[in-house]
Amino acid sequence: MTDTTSLKGRTILLSGGSRGIGLAIALRAAAEGAKIAMLAKTDQPHPKLEGTVHTAAEQVRAAGGQALAIVGDVRSDEDIERAVASTVEEFGGIDAVVNNASAIDLSRSLELTAKKYDLMADVNVRGTFMLSRAAVPHLLNSDNPHILSLSPPLNLDPKWLGAHTGYTMAKYGMTMATLGLAAEFEGIAATTLWPRTTIATAAIMNLLGGEKVMAVSRTPQIYADAAIEVLMRHAGECMGRSLIVEEVLEEAGLTDFSGYAAVPGTPDEQLFPDIFL
Repeated sequence: MTDTTSLKGRTILLSGGSRGIGLAIALRAAAEGAKIAMLAKTDQPHPKLEGTVHTAAEQVRAAGGQALAIVGDVRSDEDIERAVASTVEEFGGIDAVVNNASAIDLSRSLELTAKKYDLMADVNVRGTFMLSRAAVPHLLNSDNPHILSLSPPLNLDPKWLGAHTGYTMAKYGMTMATLGLAAEFEGIAATTLWPRTTIATAAIMNLLGGEKVMAVSRTPQIYADAAIEVLMRHAGECMGRSLIVEEVLEEAGLTDFSGYAAVPGTPDEQLFPDIFL
């Protein structure tokens, strides 16, 4: 087992988190006693998407953690500054930033609208960099500081570069921002994390294949469990690394992933592989 440190009493600033993977990470961290600040846009219920930042905060408290709901957009410098300041005021500091907020559009280059390109660049790349950067002065005061971005390892295979160039650049930009911060700020474990299979989220349901792909995906819990394993490691162990969800769990001693299948009993070999790997 990897040498770990407790999350009890530690403060995590998470972008997004009203639902899906972000919420699963928040709930898992709360069960470990963490304090969770959540920056998300969903002040009011969305007609097609479940949950708001307020309902997410309520679930975090019910799971045993402390929660701060911050309504804001990771694309806004003012909202980022307010989120960092509010988190420090409420909880006394920041021990980890989780860059969960992400926009996706897999359109080919000629079909991708400029608006969607800008959205992905602003949320995925700029949002990751600006939120992480704003938190750095406080992370440097932590005895185990982490930046964890939900983005893939850099893979320059033309298969991925050409499949959906706009989205690929945005996700690789998240990774480059994270690895760059790891190289720049010694002591902060800036790390990326990505799964081998698709994860059953609203994005999969609404954008990538509907019920058919949802049925051959894993639940967000696998991502959450791996994220917590990373955040509990000492910073020096994972600084500047691009990690794979299943490999993190295997290193922690887990070899049977069958419990994470969205449809119980689905064999691993039938699960839908995620992109970039």
